[in-house]
Amino acid sequence: MSLKTTVRPVMIIDDLEIIKSLADPIRREILRQLAECPMTEAQLAVKLKFAKSSIGHHLQTLINAGLIRVERTEVESHGIQQKYYESTSKLFLENFENVPPELQRYFLHIHMERLRGILSVIQLMEEEQGRNIEITREQLEGLSLEIAKQISIVGKQYEEKKLDINRETLLVKIYCETLRKIAAEHKWPPLKALEEL
Repeated sequence: MSLKTTVRPVMIIDDLEIIKSLADPIRREILRQLAECPMTEAQLAVKLKFAKSSIGHHLQTLINAGLIRVERTEVESHGIQQKYYESTSKLFLENFENVPPELQRYFLHIHMERLRGILSVIQLMEEEQGRNIEITREQLEGLSLEIAKQISIVGKQYEEKKLDINRETLLVKIYCETLRKIAAEHKWPPLKALEEL
């Protein structure tokens, strides 16, 4: 039986309880996997190398939060009905204003890691011009905080759009637009290279 519905490109999460459910690396990885293609509980358990019961617990939490749904069910040859789960959105972005203080560090760390990757690419471009990016820990944390505050604002414009791009491409696109916005507003020199992209 198919329950085919549209997967949204972006969903901005404002609800405190749902934000708390996103502050778990296993759940975030499940969402990432299910944004690519529907999978069963058993398939996720094998792919993520976790016990099926643990995956089942996380799936139930994500269903209750409205972040995933059953995409279809299929009866296997041995008569067991398998549920295929899919993400309700390709990308979930937490509204940082609603993130409780005790979880802010977790989400900031995610943005810091992504930002390090982006800055590494910018550094490669800058090296071709004989320049280097120099950034302190404080600057990295400050920029990550600004990204955390701005990314849901940028992402909101994609909530209702019909996009035929995968999750990773969408995330890169939104990060790039967020960094351009920050560069334009704050004139942060290492981000000037983004204006050429």
